[in-house]
Amino acid sequence: MSVGQSIKLFIVGDVYRDRVVPPSGITARLTGFAAAAMAFLAVFALALSLASGRLAARWGDELARSSTLRISAPAGQMADQTAAAIRVLETTPGVADARALSSDEQRALLEPWFGPELPVESLPIPQLIEILETEEGYDAAGLRLRLQAEVPGAVLDDHTRWRKPLEQAAARLRLLGIVAVLLIGATTAAMITLAAQAALAANAQVISVLRLIGAQDSYIAQAFVRRFTLRALAGALVGTVAGGAAVLLLPSAQEEGGFLTGLGFQGAAWLLPLLIVPLAGMVAFFATRAAARRTLRGLD
Repeated sequence: MSVGQSIKLFIVGDVYRDRVVPPSGITARLTGFAAAAMAFLAVFALALSLASGRLAARWGDELARSSTLRISAPAGQMADQTAAAIRVLETTPGVADARALSSDEQRALLEPWFGPELPVESLPIPQLIEILETEEGYDAAGLRLRLQAEVPGAVLDDHTRWRKPLEQAAARLRLLGIVAVLLIGATTAAMITLAAQAALAANAQVISVLRLIGAQDSYIAQAFVRRFTLRALAGALVGTVAGGAAVLLLPSAQEEGGFLTGLGFQGAAWLLPLLIVPLAGMVAFFATRAAARRTLRGLD
């Protein structure tokens, strides 16, 4: 029998061979439910993994090209030191732009912690200078030495200590999503294996009769493999569709929501959940075949 004929027989089925496996019962419901539930969870794990990757990229892009200069000085010297710092930055290779934040902008930065009525003008708040870098970047060590000599009250923050922990956290979340998908696949295989073994044990007498009339174990095993694989495919399809619909209901990406929004798929990434259905079928196929062969040897 050719490969094409085998695939056709697997899809269409064999009336006599299909009678070996009960069309309904606890094993049928367990297989379909397990595949649907695992596919539903896999969609969310995949969405979490991809969202973590986007988050890491966004954090890296936002922080990698910007720095902050903080100037702490007496009120009478603040303007002079700010102007001196701007001159130093304008003559520093790798600095594309540098500007001092206004009182309103600094108030907006402090508003989430101290409220909108914070009297910025009457408080000894440091002056912040926003620095935008070129693609080549600047020499942070050299700039710190120049600032130390010309602007004693200036402290340079190149965001390294903020960027690296955030990127590491996002990378770990992405790894956690991948591990979750693998665990979901392993759990699906285990549950389908148990269901297949239960169905084989429940049909031990039928299998014995089939053996007496000349049916080989490969013929019997193929009947169970086909039925359980199709059940898993159907369940995984339902779970994937339900998971995709649930992801669509999640809030879209918003600046105010941070990481808790924008967990869905974007663009071509919506095609990735479609891989869950054939992967579930492959897991069911190999898990059922291994369980059938092992159980049939035990029934000898």
